[in-house]
Amino acid sequence: MSAGETQLKIGVPTETFPGETRVALVPAAIKPLAKAGFELVLQKGAGFAAGFTDEEYRDAGASIVGSRDEVFAQADVIACVRAGGANVEAGSDDLSRLKPGQVLIGHLDPLSHPAEITKLAEQKIDAYSLELLPRITRAQSMDVLSSMATIAGYKLVLLAANELPRMFPMMMTAAGTVKPARVFVMGAGVAGLQAIATAKRLGSVVYAYDVRPVVKEQVESVGGKFIELDLETEQAEGKGGYAKEMSEEFLRKQREAMKKVIAESDVVITTAAIPGRKAPILVTENMVTALKPGSVLIDLAAERGGNCELTKAGETVKINGVKIMGPVNIPALVPYHASEMYSKNVQTFLLHLQKTGLHQPDITDEIVRDTLLTREGAVVNARIREALGLEPLNPPKPEETPAVEQPVGGDQETTENHSEENSESHNKGGD
Repeated sequence: MSAGETQLKIGVPTETFPGETRVALVPAAIKPLAKAGFELVLQKGAGFAAGFTDEEYRDAGASIVGSRDEVFAQADVIACVRAGGANVEAGSDDLSRLKPGQVLIGHLDPLSHPAEITKLAEQKIDAYSLELLPRITRAQSMDVLSSMATIAGYKLVLLAANELPRMFPMMMTAAGTVKPARVFVMGAGVAGLQAIATAKRLGSVVYAYDVRPVVKEQVESVGGKFIELDLETEQAEGKGGYAKEMSEEFLRKQREAMKKVIAESDVVITTAAIPGRKAPILVTENMVTALKPGSVLIDLAAERGGNCELTKAGETVKINGVKIMGPVNIPALVPYHASEMYSKNVQTFLLHLQKTGLHQPDITDEIVRDTLLTREGAVVNARIREALGLEPLNPPKPEETPAVEQPVGGDQETTENHSEENSESHNKGGD
């Protein structure tokens, strides 16, 4: 930064979505951002729920302010975990706080709630949705969906283990031999692979299935046994490595073939989701009847309607002795590391925006073009304009080098072949 140049201020407000414990930037991000010309303004207590104190932020060079209004008033950039469509009710109060020309970065869930994006456009801000990052090599270090899916896959197994009335590992004791639990993971994207690896580390026997047979090697690399079905799956993988939405006939045949595998399982973990769509039903009520009493089914897609017909978001339902768990916002259950990973993604994204032009977005850059939702009072993202029934703007689309597929091990954070959105959910969240 040249002498006399004013630093740009990044504002980090406290998250207002119910149950959200993450924070958009952690203290470790402050120094790298400061070197690039950014200053951090934090709302008092914003990192506390994730395990980061105001003192840690202050020691790293951040300014602490007492109110949300002060953060929005001072900041050139607002970095958050949830806003727009990802925080419709509680986030509506922030609309009046946004200033023309301000930059907003976070989970905005525009594919599920495109109408909320028009409200951001009315504030004449530059809004970026991190869920829309392209799955290309250059964007891997910014990929919040993969980061949060890693957290979710790990935590799903722990939640299931806590509810299962038996232990995961085989044990040979004086009282006899304890057989290992059998875990079946449906969907071998980032969350699914991490669930497989975690369940294997806990000592269970793990089986997995995905409509994309290409992921068999990845499943086996983390200790799972891949279930192969006699189904046509050549067209199961769509653009960017996501699993495509399959026909109802394909899903019917898949369910019939899956019922036998489910009947032999102690734990079933479902992780399938299609970005911007209702989650596909993988486990019907009839299939649940095949599970033994005491078995656990845990559904990562609960926030998107669930992969199981009987899932209720945010609840645990008991049917004939089988527990069906529908946890929501799973990364928020591991807020310290989820915040660290999310913060690194945001930090890298911010540095990329600065390099390409923070206040003059370069829409020839695929990362910028795909994530930028609104600018100068208009919705500019092609996918969201289509969802809103607006005419396309037809921005230039240069060729982009595709991502190089990487086998994912138990301790790695990303893969190019995902079947989840999440988490938020992902979550996403899961996020």
